[in-house]
Amino acid sequence: MVQVSMEQPALHAFTSALVGLPVSHIWRGYGSAICIEFGELSPRQKRDGSEADPIGQMSLMIEWSWRIEDSISIRCGSWSDEDLWPDAFAALMGSQVSEVNTFGHLPEVEVSFSNGMRILSFMTAEGLPAWTLFDRREARARWLGVEAGGLTIHLDG
Repeated sequence: MVQVSMEQPALHAFTSALVGLPVSHIWRGYGSAICIEFGELSPRQKRDGSEADPIGQMSLMIEWSWRIEDSISIRCGSWSDEDLWPDAFAALMGSQVSEVNTFGHLPEVEVSFSNGMRILSFMTAEGLPAWTLFDRREARARWLGVEAGGLTIHLDG
């Protein structure tokens, strides 16, 4: 595990790999958690052998809270009527990542897309921001998230 700050080149190298990848799949986890899959998809199976949602070369998981914006308003968020979610998800499908930023003293994530939309994490409860960015492009997966008030990169195995 390597701790990095937002100023270090390691953070930019991690997030810049996401730029240009298309949104390939969006799926809902437990409660209001969402996962956005980017790039080429790989199939997955659940423990019982049934088909699970595929995973991308890179993924963004936001447990809660989150919102999706277009150029003029908030389209929906983790506290919105869930009937609004499918249209917002569909509007993101196929668009490419144009920029990835973190913001705030306790880092939140903001991903901007080629269609002018953005998704942002925005924790509204005690604790830490609850998002993780996964990179599975190499044999050893790695992921970036918030731990102990700062950004941390983890390496698989």
